Amino acid sequence: MIVLSDPEISRIPVEESGEALIDLRAIPALRLDPRLADPDGHYARLRLSLVDRLITAQTLIRPGLRFLVVEGFRPVEVQVKYFDAHVDRLRASAPGHDEDWYRHRASRYISPPEVSPHPAGAAVDLTLCETDGHELWLGTEVNDTDTDACHTASTAISAQAREHRRILAEALTTVGLTNYPSEWWHWSYGDRYWAYTTGASAARYGPVTSDHL
Repeated sequence: MIVLSDPEISRIPVEESGEALIDLRAIPALRLDPRLADPDGHYARLRLSLVDRLITAQTLIRPGLRFLVVEGFRPVEVQVKYFDAHVDRLRASAPGHDEDWYRHRASRYISPPEVSPHPAGAAVDLTLCETDGHELWLGTEVNDTDTDACHTASTAISAQAREHRRILAEALTTVGLTNYPSEWWHWSYGDRYWAYTTGASAARYGPVTSDHL
């Protein structure tokens, strides 16, 4: 798997589309979970084309199931905090490596801020729930970190959890989203990693500026 810190990802140019961020709190077709809600409502925002694709994907899963969106847009300063904290945990648990090793290892699970799709409004962390809101089990918690069970294709989970992941992945892949393979819950559209995996010549979205908010 190529990680987000790989130079092949950062070399991909960004041709910013200028699409606005859409507030999912105003989109009843998509269910939003409040566990990572912030006072400014950043967690509930995504680029327009990503929202359109999620709404379409929602129609592709069987009746009785809904997407449960946990987090979308993440300000770059929050991404920096998350990434640096994970690097610090790795330094403590695996001392003796150089800085490149820690950044590469950390980027398996937390995007380096300079290429992260969340600050571009291009990534969504989501899972599945039933229509009554009961969350399905997909093998780990959303945003679990640094375990083999987090990997989308992991076999270290139950058959039922694998089936739930298949349902999630089949719908999202059909509408053109890309998964980060070490995080079953993380899907994106229009960012550099999406461009790399799809062969697009450029990313559609770079870090969100105040003009988009």
